[in-house]
Amino acid sequence: MSEGSVAADELRLLIERIERLEEEKKAIADDVKDVYSEAKSRGYDAKTMRAIVRLRKMEKHVREEAEALLDTYKAALGLG
Repeated sequence: MSEGSVAADELRLLIERIERLEEEKKAIADDVKDVYSEAKSRGYDAKTMRAIVRLRKMEKHVREEAEALLDTYKAALGLG
């Protein structure tokens, strides 16, 4: 077996792994969408839930800085 075919086989396997993972990622995204739809049908606001999920992903100090900056901007615009 030549070097070119070994590299081609390895590349093909890597591409196939990526394709499988992309399919799994799509399936998970569909599941998440279904959960938001379920929440909406139960009276929850999906947009607010997405914001909470985004906030929970942040480290505490980053979240606090973002909230402080938002409060500052809101106060400057008379929204606060």
